[in-house]
Amino acid sequence: MKNILLLGATGSIGDSVLKVISQNEDSFNLYGIAAGKNNTKVEEIIKNFSPLNIFIDDQDAFKLVSSRFPNKNISNSEDELCNLIQAPEVDIVISAIVGFAGLKTSMMAVNAGKTVLIANKESVVAAGELLMSAANLSGAKIIPIDSEHNAIFQCLPLDQSTESVSKIIITASGGPFLDIPLSKLSDISPEAALKHPKWDMGSKISIDSATLVNKCLELIEARYLFNLNERFFDLVIHPQSIIHSVVTYIDGSSIAQMSNPNMEVPIANALGEEYRIPIAYEALNFSDLELTFKEFPKDRLKLVSLAREICNMGGSSGLVFNAANEMAVQSFLSKHISFCDIYEVIYRTFDSIPLSKPSDIETLNELNKEARMEAHKVIKSLT
Repeated sequence: MKNILLLGATGSIGDSVLKVISQNEDSFNLYGIAAGKNNTKVEEIIKNFSPLNIFIDDQDAFKLVSSRFPNKNISNSEDELCNLIQAPEVDIVISAIVGFAGLKTSMMAVNAGKTVLIANKESVVAAGELLMSAANLSGAKIIPIDSEHNAIFQCLPLDQSTESVSKIIITASGGPFLDIPLSKLSDISPEAALKHPKWDMGSKISIDSATLVNKCLELIEARYLFNLNERFFDLVIHPQSIIHSVVTYIDGSSIAQMSNPNMEVPIANALGEEYRIPIAYEALNFSDLELTFKEFPKDRLKLVSLAREICNMGGSSGLVFNAANEMAVQSFLSKHISFCDIYEVIYRTFDSIPLSKPSDIETLNELNKEARMEAHKVIKSLT
């Protein structure tokens, strides 16, 4: 029985994790959760899974849940959350807090030498060098649970050796606006952008998918997770979202990971590590399966070029890219800027911030604030 600490328990990834745990109750125990302000979901999790430790970041939600479950160990203290992450009873930490906000807890788990299942791609993009260096020092195992990187993880040898790898394909569904030129997307509403054709996701990642920024984040993340130069990775549009990644080896063999779109699949793989664990899944119907592929839209290649530049630059470049995007997405969802303005915020912020080589989390936090302030200035100039 392995004890799981689920950070970001009330989000879409958290939902999928809980479904996998509920189907494997003899193997996994939900030891603790961390959540933001969704008290309704927290209460459901407490009733259904009885975690021993509950951290709630939002003060109002904390007070409300504490009053309803007076006999539960419910905390609002960051020090207690830190102790929980480091607790010897915790075998697996699942990092599913969205955005840069998830970096601090991801780093805590890595420094504690835990097995860390990471869905928070933004923390790897912003602090990949620090995270991977910390993992090497502590012996932490980082296993990706977003579908594309977990697919790569599955297609590599058990020891994750990449010395025989020739090329890795990361696929993209193309989002809801696949066949619409960027020049015609200025008046797209947030409601339209949130309607992903294949995946049921949170609002931030849904917008990232619509802009295709998500693939740029994934490219940068893959560079750190698998310690490969960006030239090893290609981005390809695959509208059916059946093949999630392909690894081609130096002998010409290509190995692909395939499944219907379902986040429980990569989560189950990561939780099982070297073993396969059962889940209820929709089988592929190979007698009626259509697989098509397209090159990345030419009007988004400037964005991909920037992501490749960031892969080669390292340092604070990924942090600035991520901060600008997070600010832009938030402003678009609030209807303060247009869909196409998201790209403008990213480019102008990136060009305005001097880049550096941060050596610790504290410096990263300061640089993140600086990048967000600059992005805010750009957003104000667009409204």
